[in-house]
Amino acid sequence: MYIKSLRKSSLLLLLFFTLVPLIVNARHIVGGEITYVCLGNGDYEFTLNVYRDCADLQGANFDSTGPGSAQGTVSIFSQGQEVVNVILERPTITNVPPNLDNPCLIIPDNACVERGVYTFRANLPNSPTSYDITYSRCCRNNSILNIINPQSSGATYTIELTPFAQQTCNNSPTFNFFPEIVICAGEPLIADQSATDPEGDQLKYSFCAPSLGGGLAGTGQGQGQSTDINGVAPNPDAPPPYNDVLYQVPNFNARFPLGGEPRVIIDEDTGIITGTPLINGQFVVGVCIEEFRNGELLSVVKRDFQFNVTTCEPTVVAEIPFDEQIGDRSFLVNLCGQDEFVFQNNSRERSNIIDFYWEFNTGENGEVIRFTEFEPLVTFPDTGVYEGMLLLNPGQTCADSANIFVNVFPEIVAGFDVDFDTCIVGPVVFSDFSFTGAEMINQWLWDLDDNNTSSEQNPIILYQDPGLKDIQLTVIDNNECASTMDTVINWSPIPSEVLVQPNSFIACSPGGVVIFNNLTTPIDSTYDILWNFGDGNTSTEISPTHEFTDIGTFNISVDIVSPFDCEISETFNNFITILQGPEADFTFGPDEVTDLNPQVFFTDQSTLDVVNWQWDFDGEGASRDQNPIFIFRDTGLQEIVLLVTAENGCIDTAFATVDVIPFDSYFLPNAFTPNNDDKNDTYLGVGSLENISDFRMQIWDRWGELIFETNDQFQGWNGQKDNFGPDLPNGVYVVLVTYLSPREGAQQIQAYATLIR
Repeated sequence: MYIKSLRKSSLLLLLFFTLVPLIVNARHIVGGEITYVCLGNGDYEFTLNVYRDCADLQGANFDSTGPGSAQGTVSIFSQGQEVVNVILERPTITNVPPNLDNPCLIIPDNACVERGVYTFRANLPNSPTSYDITYSRCCRNNSILNIINPQSSGATYTIELTPFAQQTCNNSPTFNFFPEIVICAGEPLIADQSATDPEGDQLKYSFCAPSLGGGLAGTGQGQGQSTDINGVAPNPDAPPPYNDVLYQVPNFNARFPLGGEPRVIIDEDTGIITGTPLINGQFVVGVCIEEFRNGELLSVVKRDFQFNVTTCEPTVVAEIPFDEQIGDRSFLVNLCGQDEFVFQNNSRERSNIIDFYWEFNTGENGEVIRFTEFEPLVTFPDTGVYEGMLLLNPGQTCADSANIFVNVFPEIVAGFDVDFDTCIVGPVVFSDFSFTGAEMINQWLWDLDDNNTSSEQNPIILYQDPGLKDIQLTVIDNNECASTMDTVINWSPIPSEVLVQPNSFIACSPGGVVIFNNLTTPIDSTYDILWNFGDGNTSTEISPTHEFTDIGTFNISVDIVSPFDCEISETFNNFITILQGPEADFTFGPDEVTDLNPQVFFTDQSTLDVVNWQWDFDGEGASRDQNPIFIFRDTGLQEIVLLVTAENGCIDTAFATVDVIPFDSYFLPNAFTPNNDDKNDTYLGVGSLENISDFRMQIWDRWGELIFETNDQFQGWNGQKDNFGPDLPNGVYVVLVTYLSPREGAQQIQAYATLIR
């Protein structure tokens, strides 16, 4: 360790700032305390115990334990000024064992706490004022229940070296035992937090408020450096006085940090904590030891620790299936119409059960009979109430038992009859004939399928849909004994009439497709159905679809046979009429249509007596003429639709596509005369240019120099280089034009331009 002492008379105040990387999330430091031993001549040896939660592998490490951990420091103050700064060396780390008073309980596997022990020395000359030895660290677990904002509440472990303690070279008391790392919810707590004092001074124990310290600075959740006073590992630590943690009042406070029933308290003379905590969770608790000599206070040792209250599993539990729990370890079993019963043994943990037996008062005159089978078969002589027990590990430390009360009630048997006509659609009558040896049956619970239920004794149901019906009756008597009967009935009567939609149909050929919607009820796939469509075709579907291809009028018949061979049939005369429909057709011309010649002549070629024509020209126009003329405004493929209506109302549609070709042409002259007489002064191509794209014209002289270039098909060359500057000489120039044609693709034209002035 490294210690730097600073005398009051010194004008220099040294502060140590260590720039060692810190763990970003410095939570899960769960407690600590500081004690001291006087070595004489102002020399003291201090012990700092720090506890951490080691169940979380991502939690904080102890300070000064290697790369990535904070470099721990302890500050010693006098009158609020730091006089000593201690850089802590690596601690001695040991595991804190759980101290469970009840050996018959199993603590959770994830209970893990380690203690880091730091020892350091300092020379502190006797002073009329106190020295405060302080270590601060952030942060506590987010899940702590009894304080406000636990995630941002750090801890300060401190002890005051009073003038009286200095004068007497006092040694502080030290705790005899580790703090309790696990407390079982609902179990009486006895936790020894007593201490030993070397000089035999009087010790007084109490619950007290732990001190705040450190903070979130340097963690990524707060601004500043991790070594700031409000950082993860402050250096220097904050001077006294220190604020207390804020408890969640009124449920918790410093005197009653765990609540409980009875409340958890500490004996001021023995340091024994007792009570029964009830709420699972993590709780911050402070235990203070005041040391007195001849009535004068020498020191106060404060242990700050996170107590973990959790559900502890018992090692042995007597348990059976039951109908009702009537006490903490008492169970009621109801037997209805049974004089023998195998008791199921659900006791746990089986590996910890060394000895067991059952007892029931089923002998003559209520004599108790013992059973040694793990799951015994017990015979009861008559109806009545019987008592028994299951005992596990009797007479041993970890034992348990269950009190068993058995009600043996008379028999109850569910039964019923079903009556309905298998051919005629009608109600189904259910008649109960259930029996009980008790006083009466007082509940009938019917499940009649198809979402039908009833609580009547003899219900009547009219089903809507045919088929198999799962029927169940449960009857309950005055002892709440129940019996259930199940059966399946087939309710599939023949329909009383045949209903088909539509009730008539007129269609045109070709395309006379009829969907027969069978509205007859009740029918389903278990019925035999035969359709005759009158054109030589049949179907066995419930609601078939059929296409009539012949012209004429047709009679339709349908025959239905139920699963019980009951039958109904119906014939629908003149049900279907199929008319002769027209056949739409047309021609058009000319054969080649362009945007230069977009006018098209359409000629109707439809058969039969057509009385109405409806033309659609790709959404650009319409006509009702028999032979219309239409001028297209756009190029490309144009869909033409003709819908014709015959005299009998039948319609047909014809389709065709007209390709309106975008026309383009481009021609270059062989000479021009740029003499400003407004005649042939510019070398410019001609043609139909509106539809072309990516145009480019380049002109070179005889030496291969590019003298003119343009991407505008409407811009010509005036005989000057790049169309400005001095005139170029007469002669022959090479011309290259490229462009994209909408139908022909890339085009290239080479020519010679003769310049004549």
